[in-house]
Amino acid sequence: MPRVDRLRVYPVKGLDGIDVEAADVTEGGTLADDRTYALFDSDGDVVNGKRTARIHDLDTDFDRDTHEFVVETPIGAVERFDLDDGPKRAEVWFSDFFDEDLTLERDDRLGYVDRREMGPSVVSTATLQEVASWFEDLTVDSVRRRLRANVEIAGVPAFWEDRFVGEDAPGFDAGNVRFEGVTPCGRCVVPTRDPDTGEGTPDFRETFVQRRQETFPDFADEDAFDHFYTLMLIADVPESSRGQTLRVGDEVRED
Repeated sequence: MPRVDRLRVYPVKGLDGIDVEAADVTEGGTLADDRTYALFDSDGDVVNGKRTARIHDLDTDFDRDTHEFVVETPIGAVERFDLDDGPKRAEVWFSDFFDEDLTLERDDRLGYVDRREMGPSVVSTATLQEVASWFEDLTVDSVRRRLRANVEIAGVPAFWEDRFVGEDAPGFDAGNVRFEGVTPCGRCVVPTRDPDTGEGTPDFRETFVQRRQETFPDFADEDAFDHFYTLMLIADVPESSRGQTLRVGDEVRED
């Protein structure tokens, strides 16, 4: 039976995600605690993995109840920040680490997702398994961490998420939450890197594009894809489903 197998949110944009058992859909159509916070430089540009591989030097965790954010550096130094009551201390620490003046901003309504008019990202477990098989040393969890999806669906075939974009594409429901496909996710440099070390995987993009083209599913609308360096669905949650709660184990029903 198709079901929600995993939910992951990324409290501070660009840094590590946390697995959750349930997530409310926000007023803006994203998941609560997903990219709620982001670091910005003095020009208003966000600090993320596209901008600097130093992101991968940090191991982070987040307590959803207290909003305590924990950061561990490569030498084992651990810092704890209350992102609600003490954001200035976090700003000073991150400014020192990245060697530039940074501010920590918060947006509870929408979060700092890349595509501000769109909602959660969706991928199938089978897709992650297929992509991992393309590379000799990649595990499924490594691929999962490279792609950084919010919602993972089990009990469906590889590239199942591709069917929800294009002309006359269907939608699907997960529990009480409606998802409608908006666009396939064109990838950046982040998936090419080891999520722990930041080191690039040799020929990642070339291998990915070749295998993606070779395995592109018959049930997908190829015209909806600009290129083959694309994986994962960016979805929209209609207003009628906002405020609902998405849970691990929710049954998934297609149109």
